[in-house]
Amino acid sequence: MLAILVIVPAAITWVVLRAAYLSLPPLPWTAVPTLLLLALGEGFTGVNLFRRIRRKPGSDLKPVEPIVAARMAALGKASAHAAAVLGGIFGGFALSLGDNLDKSTPRQDFFVSGGTFLAALVLVGAAYFLEYACRVPKDPDEEHRHRGASRA
Repeated sequence: MLAILVIVPAAITWVVLRAAYLSLPPLPWTAVPTLLLLALGEGFTGVNLFRRIRRKPGSDLKPVEPIVAARMAALGKASAHAAAVLGGIFGGFALSLGDNLDKSTPRQDFFVSGGTFLAALVLVGAAYFLEYACRVPKDPDEEHRHRGASRA
């Protein structure tokens, strides 16, 4: 699903930019740190939730409310999809400008769009980790029973 969310916007952006690039202003670089800060926040939240959900007996970590875990999983899913679309748009932008690197403005836009594409991929990774961190761990006794049943 995420591959489609990257490829379709990239193709649309590539086609549109072939016709309309000269009328656009230069790309702002601000999307790169914004996406990286979002990825940092989601990664930190994912680590925190991962530790709290899989707490060991005797640890002093507060348990996670189920609604909080559900909301964070939804945030991770939405962030992954939004970052994939943004990555597709900026990836298409970079592909479109790949043959005009001898001019200064297209070269600058190429590096900004390439950096934004990479930052979007980092956000997709952090969002997937946040989603993974919200999973409820399996009961060890249940896993042991399933392993024993498959051997019999």
